[in-house]
Amino acid sequence: MRRRVGAMLRPPPQLTVSEWAERHRMLGSRASAEPGPWRTSRTPYLKDVMDALSAVHPARRVVFMKGAQVGATESGNNWLGYIMHHVPAPALAVQPTVELAKRFSRQRIDPLLEETPALRERVAPARARDSGNTMLSKEFPGGILVLTGANSAVGLRSMTARFLFLDEVDAYPGDVAGEGDPIALAEARARTFGWRRKAFLVSTPTIAGRSRIEREYLASDQRRFFVPCPECGEMQWLRFERLLWEKGAPETARYHCTACDHPMQEHDKTAMLGGGEWRATAEGQDPHTVGFHISALYSPVGWLSWSQIARDWEAAQGKPEDIKTFKNTVLGETWQEQGEAPDWERLVERREDFAMGVVPIGALVLTAGVDVQDDRLECDIWGWAEGFSSWLVDHVVIRGSPREREPWDELAKILARDWPRQDGGAMRIARLCVDTGGRDTAAVYGHLRRLRDPRIAPTKGVDGWNRAQPVQGPTPVDAMVDGRKLRRGLKLWTVSVSTWKADLYRRLWLGRGDGEDFPPGWVHLPQGVEAEWVKQLVAEQLRTAKDRRGFARQEWAKLRERNEALDCAVLARAALWLLGADRYGEQFWARLRAEAANAPVAAVAAPTTSAATPAPTASPEPVRPRGWLASRNGWLR
Repeated sequence: MRRRVGAMLRPPPQLTVSEWAERHRMLGSRASAEPGPWRTSRTPYLKDVMDALSAVHPARRVVFMKGAQVGATESGNNWLGYIMHHVPAPALAVQPTVELAKRFSRQRIDPLLEETPALRERVAPARARDSGNTMLSKEFPGGILVLTGANSAVGLRSMTARFLFLDEVDAYPGDVAGEGDPIALAEARARTFGWRRKAFLVSTPTIAGRSRIEREYLASDQRRFFVPCPECGEMQWLRFERLLWEKGAPETARYHCTACDHPMQEHDKTAMLGGGEWRATAEGQDPHTVGFHISALYSPVGWLSWSQIARDWEAAQGKPEDIKTFKNTVLGETWQEQGEAPDWERLVERREDFAMGVVPIGALVLTAGVDVQDDRLECDIWGWAEGFSSWLVDHVVIRGSPREREPWDELAKILARDWPRQDGGAMRIARLCVDTGGRDTAAVYGHLRRLRDPRIAPTKGVDGWNRAQPVQGPTPVDAMVDGRKLRRGLKLWTVSVSTWKADLYRRLWLGRGDGEDFPPGWVHLPQGVEAEWVKQLVAEQLRTAKDRRGFARQEWAKLRERNEALDCAVLARAALWLLGADRYGEQFWARLRAEAANAPVAAVAAPTTSAATPAPTASPEPVRPRGWLASRNGWLR
């Protein structure tokens, strides 16, 4: 009896997270490619990361900036299991969106609970009545695990939590329902726990100056995993520049030692990882924050090989977006956007021999962007083809105050106009985005509501680098029509302008090399475009500034006062996104090519009217383009 009572009163052993995982964690086939008991020896670099999350470790914030296929998410799952079994307390796990939180619950948390015996007995089955086990909430003796999305302000402030698991923080929105940064909102939930709180921030990085995980890592002690050379024993952290191979033969990839230049092979990696250790490379700003960085070069044998990394790098050449993805997901490094403004004189010199007002050969679809000024509407029409090659088709200035009716009736005529093709036939604008963020927003809302053309997308620009969803919405807003306020009378789209400006500058910087053909993404400018318009196209530059907390961030700054051409180009690109070019990819362009091939061909002369004043040959009422159907989001084929 004394032994039994003593065992009940004895406190639990002070395990670390890695020790708990070795004792209790089981991996199933649903969530792991290697089912069975957890073995820290398979990924030795995760041991210190997990142990820093232990209750006995003094760190309050653990930052993990990493590449793909290194096991970071599973280390976070081990921590959650450790909390539920060994240190019961309220815990909050945050994914970028609520939908991703539900998927994380189904694909990660449910297998964790079902396949680990020590946790299965502490969390009731979800099918049991009043079990406390729901998709976004898991109750256990002494605590609760709540899962939510960073896009939910209610979810972030709904509870007090001692432990925070903030996953893929670079995909979090910049502001949550006007309440501020989601990381700050989540960490505010843990303040009442004082020194006992702990937060785990994990992510692959994104854009330099905007990456949250890079910002947090740079504020830490910046630990790197040093491994020994099998030949000379020199300790070093793995850099991509030292991975060398014969061009066109990625299977010859070898990592060369920084000291003796010994070529290490893939099978050497196991011993190298086993002899590795984490070393701080900087002095942290916060003594209670530790930071870890690791790339996919450390991926264990059988996961992502050096030869596959070399193959991926060769496949990405000539494709800036693929190179960005490689640096983010494989190397775990941020991507430096090409924010330097191209030389406008160089762009003027490369103007091509096609006329304004005529759709050049190769363009498959037309979109337009409209920038609203105090005394005019600036409208640019762009043609697009696969690879996001683009042609400036026309530049139209509509004089008149945006508060009045006449400029908007002229805009309706542009939408109803047939634009002649250089090879015969005609096209109409498929989608048009209008910037509504000026001083006459209410009047613009009212006129756009009156036009009722589903091809028009009212937009509001916001700073941000949301590449996954650079155009969001629509959101209903109130509109004033003929003095009457129509509640939720207009649908407004939000455009992340920084994303599209960087996309345009990347395409403007493309070179032709020795080839005669234009590379995919080339921006074609007609001979008739004026130098002033070209100056406006490159009127801003990406610069690095310090925010109020002293962290570096990137922002677009004007080099000259007028930037209407840049704004219109951004809106026209957003219009193409709304048509589905980014979402459907080759399928989108293949359909347009097939329709262009089957279109009737008739010789059409170039228009003789001025590009600045469209010919009033059509009714201001919207006309459905031939072969297109009206939908909630615009004209669809």
